[in-house]
Amino acid sequence: MSDWRLILPYVGGMLILTLGGADMPAEKIQGGPALPVNTDRPGRTSLYLTNELELRFLENMREHGRTKGTISSYRRNLSKLRKSLPEDGYLDAGLISNWQEELLEKGYSPSTVNGCTATVNSLLDFAGRRDLQAGQLPVEETPLPELTRNEYLRLLQTAKLLEKRQTYLLVLMFGTVDLPLHALSHVTVEAVREGWIFVPRRLRVPPCLRAELLAYAADCGIRSGPVFRTRNGTLMDRGNINVRLQSLARDARVLPEKCNPRCLRKLCVATQEGIRANLELLAEQTYDRLLENESLTVGWSGCHKGGEEL
Repeated sequence: MSDWRLILPYVGGMLILTLGGADMPAEKIQGGPALPVNTDRPGRTSLYLTNELELRFLENMREHGRTKGTISSYRRNLSKLRKSLPEDGYLDAGLISNWQEELLEKGYSPSTVNGCTATVNSLLDFAGRRDLQAGQLPVEETPLPELTRNEYLRLLQTAKLLEKRQTYLLVLMFGTVDLPLHALSHVTVEAVREGWIFVPRRLRVPPCLRAELLAYAADCGIRSGPVFRTRNGTLMDRGNINVRLQSLARDARVLPEKCNPRCLRKLCVATQEGIRANLELLAEQTYDRLLENESLTVGWSGCHKGGEEL
């Protein structure tokens, strides 16, 4: 039987698939990475995930206004996916579903898994393969446990007594700035020196935290770049941070489920909101006193009966 060719459009060009004879790789007619169908898997279409495709996708996201932080997040999510790919590098809907379950088993929350899935779905959309996209996991809003101010201070005191300086600064960082865990890499020497962290919204670094972080960076010989690093100089990841905080929780006699970046951020936000509410109440009371004093001077005496001015 003679071979024949099937031409398929895709983002950035077209694919030419040779059918009927020996399996042939996809050819490119126009620019862009070739995205072949895996003919080794009868009845199941898949996408060959290449480095070139990933780079083109990230560049496309950058051209569409995504921030550096968002691009970095996309890259990390795709890195997680690559660790679950088979050796041939082919991606299909079943693999994505299994990957979601693997992330849950590793301790990632459903919302985090959904964020990773959204990145992969965007990549598939860019590649013209929406048929491989995965659905989002249901997310149950479980209320976070309340970390009290006293427990927070006990964590800091315990880290200080045990001379765990980096852990101390992690608690102080998340307890004083509403910083998402994935944006920890944005806490650079340059940003701390300026007093502002962009994630992409602007977060103010309180002077006391600024002084602590700069002193730590100077003592560790960190002149630029991220402040929080491992002994090998690599960025601290979620697992490393959680291990440190959970160990501190045990030493400080604080429930482990309360000692994590999310609960520390919740305390930070709640504390600021409480202060703002008190200031707003104080402003209203001050304003009322001002009006009462003015009323004593220029107020209309007696009750307002109306109808006196015609």
